[in-house]
This record gives sequence, C-alpha cells and structure tokens, in this order.
Amino acid sequence: MKKIGVLLSGCGNMDGSEIHESVLSLLFIDKAGATAVCMAPEMTQTETVNHPKGETTGEKRQVLAEAGRIARGKIRPITDVNVENLDALIIPGGAGPIKNLSNYAEKGADLEVRHDVTMLIRAFYTAGKPIGAICIAPVVLAKALNAHSPTVTIGDDATTIENLKTFGASHEAQPVDGICIDEANKLVTTPAYMCGPGIADIAPGIEKLVNQVIAMTKG
Repeated sequence: MKKIGVLLSGCGNMDGSEIHESVLSLLFIDKAGATAVCMAPEMTQTETVNHPKGETTGEKRQVLAEAGRIARGKIRPITDVNVENLDALIIPGGAGPIKNLSNYAEKGADLEVRHDVTMLIRAFYTAGKPIGAICIAPVVLAKALNAHSPTVTIGDDATTIENLKTFGASHEAQPVDGICIDEANKLVTTPAYMCGPGIADIAPGIEKLVNQVIAMTKG
C-alpha cells in the first residue's frame, strides 16, 4: 500500500491548514487505496485567529498540536519523518503555508521557507518522489525548489503569480478543478480556494491531484 505524507501547518484557513482542503486530501488518498501519514513542524503558530470574527488574538497555539485535530491525533513532527518510508508528499493550503511553513504572508517575494520544511521537500525531490501542493501552498514548494525552475498553478492572484517569477518559478493558469503537472520535477498543483468558491468546487481538482501524485509514484 502506498504511503502518502500530508504536511499540515495548523488547523484553520486563517492561521493554519485549510480544513476542507486537508480533509479532502485525506479522503481521496484513502479512496485511492493509499495511506495518509500526517506530519507538521513543531513550532508556535505565527498568530492565532478568531475565525468567526477574523481577528487575531494573543493566544499561543502549537502547529503540531493544532494539526493533530485534523489528523485525529495521528501525526508526527516532520523531523521524525523518514522519506524513505513514504511514496509522495501532499501539502494542503490555507494561511498555514504562508504564515507557519514560510513567511510569505509578511515578506512576499522575499519569503523564506522554514529550514526543516525546505529539507523535507528537497528530500522528497531528491528521492524522485512526487509532491503535490494545493491552493497557496505551491509558493512554499516553488521557493524550496527554486533551483529547479518549477512550474505550478496558484489560481488567478496576480501578485502571487508575479512573485513566483522572482524566485525562478513559472505559472500555469488552471481553473479550480484543474491541475498543473510539472512532469520534469514530479510536481502537481491545483488552485482550490485560490479560485473557490466552495467545497464542491474545489473537490474535483484535489481528487485529480491526489490521483496524479499517486500515479507518479514508483512501483
């Protein structure tokens, strides 16, 4: 049975992993007959947001613990992950990738990706294992692999599309239910909530992404 790593970054679209995108990823991994292995960095969230009010609070939450809510407690720190035991990696979107996995929300084109996240992504890449990224998460993927001129889709956000170019990535326009396949780098991306508007709209693209990532695995 194929084992697919799922890199989470908290719990909630405003300060962590987008829950719809994360759960759909887990659902379609399971439907495809594979096993999801959830992981997250051990760190304090950059900020915590009261989602009904859309306001930041002074509360401190831990990314790993919050992501564990989505994973029903079955989650591990990314530093404990052995890439050799996994077949692929998928990164759901939400604010987590741009606030916790990286500082894109603050720095824009000058973003830095967390070192442990960069090392994880590069380990999958070096091992020739496919990587999928959803919504805004392709920014993290493209930055971590900027030396390889990746091609991704990021929806229709003009600023982000322009920022991708500054670190050597190319953008491919795709509708909400479409996927961008970078065969050379074994990358698959889909816009999801960068286009939206709802869960029924984003589901087909995420299912295509999951199935394509699994199809690109070895064996």
